[in-house]
Amino acid sequence: MDNFIPESELIINPDGSIYHLNLKPEHLASSIITVGDPERVTAVSRYFDEIEIQVSRREFVTHTGYYKGKRLSVISTGMGTDNIEIFMNELDALVNVDLHTRRPKQAHTSLQIVRVGTSGSMQPDIPAGSLLASVYGIGLDSLMQFYSGEYSEHEIAVGNAVQKALSLPYRPYCMKGSDLLLKKLGNGLFHGNTVTCPGFYAPQGRMVRIKPAIPDIIERLSQIEFRDLALTNFEMETAGYYAMGRLLGHEVLSLNAIVANRVTKDFAAEPGEIVDRLILHTLEAI
Repeated sequence: MDNFIPESELIINPDGSIYHLNLKPEHLASSIITVGDPERVTAVSRYFDEIEIQVSRREFVTHTGYYKGKRLSVISTGMGTDNIEIFMNELDALVNVDLHTRRPKQAHTSLQIVRVGTSGSMQPDIPAGSLLASVYGIGLDSLMQFYSGEYSEHEIAVGNAVQKALSLPYRPYCMKGSDLLLKKLGNGLFHGNTVTCPGFYAPQGRMVRIKPAIPDIIERLSQIEFRDLALTNFEMETAGYYAMGRLLGHEVLSLNAIVANRVTKDFAAEPGEIVDRLILHTLEAI
């Protein structure tokens, strides 16, 4: 069967780079740090000994260089699992598709991808200022309604528990991150289970002028305890990373700088300092 990928399905720019990321395979290191904010790319790469490549298109900014002799790429993705879906598909194509013949390569390349982002805690014993590694990601978004994923019995049961707690018409997806990367980068951090939301305000229980449909979402989620698994924090990308990582065969871990505690209503006075600590931890551990 011909596995040719048509131009309409995988768009290549005239210079040979992939459509949204604007990258060529040689621009990419096998170990990748991702951030949401494009301006945070320089917050990571300023610690590099050398920057060899700088590429920018839309919200996707890439710096590839060396940190203590190890080649790394740091790439911004913007916010939300819709961006992560684009990012992960194009990142995978750079290493697992021959962009000239438009056919998948016979040998699969697995990347190591570490998200470094901010998050809010929903447990009183995880204060603002903490650093947390996500063991599981639980997606309240609809991304995995459009992919056929494989789930463990435990992951299905967690999704069912969240669906019941929130009275949702669909089952949220639950995916485990990389055990390999958790062992490598999780030392000294809180280990938690991260809820990925399809928005920053109502989906995370915030109200400005519009009342959320589930105003007590934090209370409902924080009280779920399933086989010693508790939900610990909110953000907007982790579950999408874990789902796409599993589908595409990459090692993915999400690391979180806890800048707020939604239960105690505390917000960190110096959120940039917390993020910087997480960046340095990641660079050293990776």
